[in-house]
Amino acid sequence: MKDGNEDLGKNPRSKDSEEFAEERSITSRERARSQLSTDVEEFLASGGAINEIDPEVTADPPRKPQPKYGSRPI
Repeated sequence: MKDGNEDLGKNPRSKDSEEFAEERSITSRERARSQLSTDVEEFLASGGAINEIDPEVTADPPRKPQPKYGSRPI
């Protein structure tokens, strides 16, 4: 029977794991930034466009409040 604590050492996202430490290193972040930059350049070169959205625009517009007074059964 497993109690859930047995796999802590085997978890690749464990704080003591070398892979987790590599994900946080400066060189790994630079690689990710350079890959992102390359991907964006390729996207734009192939005819893609980037649209800037105003900060106040949300995907979920506000809804009209629903009256709930007296909605509970007696």
